[in-house]
Amino acid sequence: AIPVRSSRLPLLSDAMPAPAHLFPLIRNCEISRIGSTACYCHHRHLCCLSSHFAHSHFRYAPQKKFAALYRPKENFNHFIHTRDHASASQRFYLTPPQVNSILKANEYSFKVPEFDGKNVSSVLGFDSNQLPANAPIEDRRSAATCLQTRGMLLGVFDGHAGCACAQAVSERLFYYIAVSLLPHETLLEIENAVESGRALLPILQWHKHPNDYFSKEASKLYFNSLRTYWQELIDLNSGETTDVREALINAFKRLDNDISLEAQVGDPNSFLNYLVLRVAFSGATACVAHVDGVDLHIANTGDSRAMLGVQEEDGSWSAVTLSYDHNAQNEHEVERVKTEHPKSEEKTLVKQDRLLGLLMPFRAFGDVKFKWSIELQKRVIESGPDQLNDNEYTKFIPPNYHTPPYLTAEPEVIYHKLRPQDKFLVLATDGLWETMHRQDVARIVGEYLTGVHHQQPIAVGGYKVTLGQMHGLLTERRARISSVFEDQNAATHLIRHAVGNNEFGTVDHERLSKMLSLPEELARMYRDDITIIVVQFNSHVIGACQNEEL
Repeated sequence: AIPVRSSRLPLLSDAMPAPAHLFPLIRNCEISRIGSTACYCHHRHLCCLSSHFAHSHFRYAPQKKFAALYRPKENFNHFIHTRDHASASQRFYLTPPQVNSILKANEYSFKVPEFDGKNVSSVLGFDSNQLPANAPIEDRRSAATCLQTRGMLLGVFDGHAGCACAQAVSERLFYYIAVSLLPHETLLEIENAVESGRALLPILQWHKHPNDYFSKEASKLYFNSLRTYWQELIDLNSGETTDVREALINAFKRLDNDISLEAQVGDPNSFLNYLVLRVAFSGATACVAHVDGVDLHIANTGDSRAMLGVQEEDGSWSAVTLSYDHNAQNEHEVERVKTEHPKSEEKTLVKQDRLLGLLMPFRAFGDVKFKWSIELQKRVIESGPDQLNDNEYTKFIPPNYHTPPYLTAEPEVIYHKLRPQDKFLVLATDGLWETMHRQDVARIVGEYLTGVHHQQPIAVGGYKVTLGQMHGLLTERRARISSVFEDQNAATHLIRHAVGNNEFGTVDHERLSKMLSLPEELARMYRDDITIIVVQFNSHVIGACQNEEL
């Protein structure tokens, strides 16, 4: 059962609109400050390792002494039908404008210029958005145009055990990919500019929401590691054209290696020393798209997903999977892990659908607890700052830990040649896919982008529905058609459905209001952070490219 809240703040329900003075607190994810002693700050730029490791737990299943902290998400229907938390006079719900303000707080849209100076783009633009469940949110997103090579980079990053690793990867990975794609002459030009103190050639043009910050304190450290990488690429020059697939794999692996190395070496600056350790001991999955003309590459590490929306000849929508989850549900991934370790460990490698019985994704950045030797972990922790040495999580050694590394950041890369019927790409963290099937995602986004709403038969899913109730459902749906496309952002529209859909597959404002009104210490019990990027393709450009090749 859901614990009873303090009488100072009843759980939000359906009897009255939310008081105006509470709304800014709800919007800023600080509502629990009113009704409990929890004191998380949604706007902290650096997540706190000491306390946050204990609360950002849902990808980990720890030993018994931590078990109380690692509860699975509850069934939201239980919350919907639970009415014992407050009297009817105390209940209130968010109004539609308040719901919209929350949903749209982190949305971002970018329209690609029709001609970018080098080629006509196959990308019309993209919409992105995030909805937090953790406080602070552990997801990150990135989007950038490659300036010295062709194409765009877009990615979603799902952090666990804190937001530090996801933050670092979202800042750094695209630079590593861009550098991996640069020709030898451009790398030399950049290195010579650094040597002589001249201005550097811009490598990326970022497309960022104001909340998507970069860590200024670590910029010099990150730059030095990146420079070392391009210096090695210069030394290893083979004279061959860089393959995109190889560049993506090399960039992922090199960044993860640098994250590990920076934590081992440390930094004289105490703030940076603690930062690099937080990055390394937390973790993040990544799903990245590189779009260049009709060439689409998806590099995936972990369990975020990429999905292509395809419009069939009859106008209907279908989904094409462009990534595979790296977890226990993927038989090939389980087999890969087993082949990398002795047969004597076969029974302990994957337990309760988790790596070593603890970690859900089988590939991730950071997570050095699953990569370093026990001796190295102890040495780094003992020589590190007190905050790290006093933390129970960092000192905890996974069970049956004999032949590390057990985890890799190497991505699985899938190539797809775009066709005119390929209308959009969805990149999203698992918070979306836990609530929606890819076919529903394709239909909802497709109908939103085209403005054509194909009415689906109302499915009652085994419920006993009277004629009067069915008439009510149809009437409600008809009234909703006029406002169904009120969102100006495809990712926002998708989040609205992911959070607010009822058992009949339609957005229920009451349900949406309650989900968005959950205090932050309860929100993570019902859903995960959701981060979505929807990329819309230019079918005319793709068709023209296709005709040129014939």
